[in-house]
Amino acid sequence: MARDTRGQAIKLVSVVVPAYNEARSITSTLLEICAYFAGKPYAFEVIVVADGDDGTRELVKELALRESWLTVIGSPERRGKGRGVREGIRLAKGDIVGFVDADNKTPIEEFDKFEVEFIHGADVIIGSRGLRESRVERRQPFYRRVGSHLFSFGMHAIVGLKQFSDTQCGFKFFRRTAADDVFGRQRIDGYMFDVEILYLASKARYRIAQVPVRWRDDGDSRLQLIRDNLRNLVDLLRIRFGRVRA
Repeated sequence: MARDTRGQAIKLVSVVVPAYNEARSITSTLLEICAYFAGKPYAFEVIVVADGDDGTRELVKELALRESWLTVIGSPERRGKGRGVREGIRLAKGDIVGFVDADNKTPIEEFDKFEVEFIHGADVIIGSRGLRESRVERRQPFYRRVGSHLFSFGMHAIVGLKQFSDTQCGFKFFRRTAADDVFGRQRIDGYMFDVEILYLASKARYRIAQVPVRWRDDGDSRLQLIRDNLRNLVDLLRIRFGRVRA
């Protein structure tokens, strides 16, 4: 079994999957995760945080009756991706813990690259769509790409983090000690939790690696342009100036 620069072997990987009304895609995503990690020389677990009322939670509960690696929690209410990931991380038992999108935008096979970075001593590893070697296989609509550029400009102006070309890719993994520290202080319930955890990890001087990944848009945007962008702005200001503890 490969050991990292600290002489530590990976024993258990915990994957948190936040899912809001993802009945259409959740089963195939979970089976792909299982097939991938079943070929690894270490154990794995998957924790699905399924909010919503479209039957996602019930589908996963039925699958979990047959699969010991699978756990599901959640609520009929939409409580936010940041809160879901935080609650899932709290339940995770792995020495490596992380989260991936329920709609499988980044194939789980990209974790191969993360293994290498953990072996080299990284504490936090984030998937990035913004590096030269990244592969965007299905692009977002033009208006979403423009919005992403505007978001990056505003986020960097308010919070900083200019060293990160992509803060929002939903494929991030952490060494256990870093996860406990960062998510123990993480407070943002909405989409800006990605920015918050990178802000906290950077302030704590964890070794953060950016890895180019494959990514494909699924065309299913849940963003309410005015309401959600206003909330995002407030959350960015909270991260930079508010009660978030760095």
